[in-house]
Amino acid sequence: MKSKKVVKGRGAQQNVPNRFLQHVYEMREDFLEFCRIEGEVADNNKTQYTPIFPKTIVNKVTSPDVGMMYSMNPYQGCEHGCIYCYARNAHEYWGYSAGLDFERKILVKKTAPELLEKLLKKKSWKAATIVMSGNTDCYQSAEKKFGITRKCLEVFLKYRHPVGIITKNALVLRDLDILKQLNEHCLVGVNVSITSLSEETRRLLEPRTTTIKKRLETVRILSENGIPVNAMLAPMIPGINSHEMLELAKTVSEHGARSFAFTVVRLNGAIGQIFTDWIRKAMPDRAEKVLHLIQDCHGGSINDSRFGIRSKGEGKVAEQIHEMARLAKQRYFQDKIFPKLRTDLHEQYKSRQMKLF
Repeated sequence: MKSKKVVKGRGAQQNVPNRFLQHVYEMREDFLEFCRIEGEVADNNKTQYTPIFPKTIVNKVTSPDVGMMYSMNPYQGCEHGCIYCYARNAHEYWGYSAGLDFERKILVKKTAPELLEKLLKKKSWKAATIVMSGNTDCYQSAEKKFGITRKCLEVFLKYRHPVGIITKNALVLRDLDILKQLNEHCLVGVNVSITSLSEETRRLLEPRTTTIKKRLETVRILSENGIPVNAMLAPMIPGINSHEMLELAKTVSEHGARSFAFTVVRLNGAIGQIFTDWIRKAMPDRAEKVLHLIQDCHGGSINDSRFGIRSKGEGKVAEQIHEMARLAKQRYFQDKIFPKLRTDLHEQYKSRQMKLF
């Protein structure tokens, strides 16, 4: 889409070409003008849900930069619309654009609970924490409609299997009853993503996400119920939110978070074009400055695929961010520990029968 008109309520402002497709669909200016004159809607900007039927639901994570062994995603695509999201590129494998399609064409894996149970019952499966939302948020708006995440949590509880959750949506509190039961056996940890303390920044970066106030309240409620929370202060974007590191860490600690983690933003694949287009429309006064600061963190490029460096960044700007994180941990998390989840309970629950010997 080449129109300069802002797409309200969305992060991406265009559908960038899919690198795997030969043909490109675009809305030309003359077509948009025709629709305006005729009083027709060229694009209704509505979210579409499409069921898909994968053969498996749990993915083995091979990247050395990601702190998880296995992940699962009940939904492909994410209505939250976070402009920086690395998962956008994965939408191209399904034949869609990493831009607006990622936010508006959500693929729904309704059989996820059955696929998960089938895996956990296998004799060959050895318990290891499976993280929900390794790619897209399992508590995005689609979850209100389909409830797949809750059904999966019921499977984890049934088989006493450890599960991690990553989300930026207060909807996770809907499942507080199951989370408390999982936590009784030390089987769950929740990672709540909080990128900024500024609502203005949040609305620009993450247009359809829970407010900062509600996210902090989510951290507090989970923590008050004994459920361990790690705050994901990610990504740190120099010139936008990196200056908030210390205050963010202090605030999440005061609300009960036991630890925090962060990454330095990187704009790989189609995300580079999407982010660049967005920031020049959303923050025209500082767009070039921010882009140059991101380049300073990745050897002169906004794209960085180097294992061990890509999520940490390098150079003076990245070093300043890491130094603030070090100070934050020293000041606000010195005596806090995020517990290790148990993996020893699952084996006896595979067959749902107690072993004689």
